[in-house]
Amino acid sequence: MPTNIDSPLARRIAAFAFLVFIFGSTFWVLSPFFASLAWAGILVYVTWPLHQLVGRRLPGRENVVALLMTLVVAATLLLPLLWVMFTVVGDVATASVILKRLAAEGLPPLPVGVRDWPAADWLIAQYGRVQGDAEWARAQMTALGLLDATALKAFLGGVGRNAAKFGIAVFALFFLYRHGDEVLTQFRRVATRWLGESARGYIQAVGVTVRAVVFGIVLTAVAQGVLAGLGYWVAGITAPALWGVITALVSLIPFVGPVVWIGLSLGLLAQGDTQAALGLFLWGALVVSWVDNLIRPLVISGPTQIPFLLVFLGVLGGLNAFGLIGLFLGPVLLAVSVGIWREWLVHKRVG
Repeated sequence: MPTNIDSPLARRIAAFAFLVFIFGSTFWVLSPFFASLAWAGILVYVTWPLHQLVGRRLPGRENVVALLMTLVVAATLLLPLLWVMFTVVGDVATASVILKRLAAEGLPPLPVGVRDWPAADWLIAQYGRVQGDAEWARAQMTALGLLDATALKAFLGGVGRNAAKFGIAVFALFFLYRHGDEVLTQFRRVATRWLGESARGYIQAVGVTVRAVVFGIVLTAVAQGVLAGLGYWVAGITAPALWGVITALVSLIPFVGPVVWIGLSLGLLAQGDTQAALGLFLWGALVVSWVDNLIRPLVISGPTQIPFLLVFLGVLGGLNAFGLIGLFLGPVLLAVSVGIWREWLVHKRVG
C-alpha cells in the first residue's frame, strides 16, 4: 500500500529526521570546542558580578566593558600560569638531572637516621634489595615515562593543545560577556518550555554548584599549593615550585593533598633533617590541611545543600568521565539529580 507523503505522520517523521540531522551535525562541528566553551562559560558566570559592577560604572558601553573584562580575566589567569610554567621548567630540569643520575648510578644509601625508625631492619633490607638492582630502578623510571623522550614530546604536545584551547576560551569570553544576558534568557525560555517551571530551579542549582565548586575545590586547591610550596621552600625541598604545583593538582581531589607533603616530610626525616621534617609536617597538618578539611566542605556543602560525600563522588566520577572539565560537570549533574529527587519527594507528599 503506497504511503502518502503528505500525511501528518510522514511530515512529522521528516521534520524529526531533519532536526536530528541538523542538531547532530551542529554537535559534531562544535564538539572539538566544547571544553573551551565550557571553561569560558564557567569563568564568565563566576566573574559576572564584577562584570555588572563595571557595567554600572560604564553605562551604554557594553563592548568596552566586555573587552575590559576579557583582558582582566585573561591576564589574571595567564600571568600566574606563565610564572608557574617558567619556574616549573627550571625545577623539571633539576629533577631530570637527578633522575638520570639515579638511573645511571642506582639508588643512594639510606641515611643513618633511618636505623632509629620503627621496623628499620625490614625497611633497610627491602631498600638494600632494590638498591642492589640498578636495572630495576631504570625499568621503573622507564615505565613511568620519566626517561622517555617520546613521553616528553607527547607532554609538550598536550601543553600546546591546551594553550590553543585556552586561546579559544579567551576569545569566547568577549562574546559571552557581551551577549551573556541574551543567551541565558533564551536558554531559560527553551528549558522552561520543555521542562516547565522546574527548569528555573535546575538552572539555579547549576549556577550555585558551579560557583561552589570553583571556590570550594579549585581555589582551595590553589591555596593549598601555594601554602605547601611556601613550606617546601622554607624546609629546603629541591624544586619547591614543582612540588607546589603537584600539590595543587593532587588537591583537586579532596583529602588527597596530604600524600605529597607527608611523603616529603618522610624524605627529610630519612635524610636526618629532623627539624625541617617536623616543621613541614606541622605546617601541612595545621595550615595546609586546615584549608582542605574545614574550608572546602563548608564552602561546597553550604550553598549547594548537597552532602559533601556526593560532591566528592561527583568530582571523582566527573574527572574519570569527562577529564578536567568533569571537575565541574560531575558535581553539577549530581546537583541537578538531587534537585529532581527532592522535587519528586515534594510532589509525593503533596499527592
